[in-house]
Amino acid sequence: MSTIRGWIYYLVLAITLIPLAVVLIVSYPFSSVSYRYRLAVSWARFMLRMGEVLCGMRYEFKGTENFPTDGTSVLVLSKHQSAWDIFALASLIPHQASFVYKKELHYVPVFGQALATLRMMAIDRKKGSRAYEQFMRQGQAFMNQGWWLAMFPEGTRTAPGAKTHYKSGGARFAVATGTPIIPIALNSGECWPRNSISKKPGLITVSVGPMIETKDRTFDAVQADLVNWIEGEMHNISPKLYGNKVTSEFADVCQK
Repeated sequence: MSTIRGWIYYLVLAITLIPLAVVLIVSYPFSSVSYRYRLAVSWARFMLRMGEVLCGMRYEFKGTENFPTDGTSVLVLSKHQSAWDIFALASLIPHQASFVYKKELHYVPVFGQALATLRMMAIDRKKGSRAYEQFMRQGQAFMNQGWWLAMFPEGTRTAPGAKTHYKSGGARFAVATGTPIIPIALNSGECWPRNSISKKPGLITVSVGPMIETKDRTFDAVQADLVNWIEGEMHNISPKLYGNKVTSEFADVCQK
């Protein structure tokens, strides 16, 4: 039954994504990026709702009061367990935000061209250290234009309960620019398993943590705060999978 739910969900996703992509591409020459962004976010919210209706993937957002409302630009760094996370963060973040993603996605027919119209930050990972320089340069430019940034510090999706390394790029950028970090923990992988069609009914919790200040602080201190809060919060939202771990174990998941 979980597999059938998954196939139906993906069918709805494909049927609705194609017209959205066409609208984004066709409207690109004469529409604003904020307009196209709002269209994409509306679709993301629709897919969240379809996940709830078709697959029983209910969800709750906690700690939303931690998002700043005073005009402060922030870097959102989130746990990453499934593709569902993209829909959730796009719907949850209360400000226009650029997701940081690999440039190769632009080569996906139709979808890639539609994604490019959103004018977010596409990083060419093949450039190695130069990709980080690109991120530092473009990230600051996005911040100067009033955008927030959002990325997944683990670098890829990780299975619930799995021990993983956190990459350093996000925290290093935040420290270098004095940008505060909003950490997010979530357990979407319990309902949307990685590399699986199946979608399991259940409650997905997305927990927004308190702002981590970075100004005049070291990378090590900021990275430790980030990892310890996210992995520590996983105890609360996925106690069966993380309850047997202690916070001190998280020190070695930081990757410089």
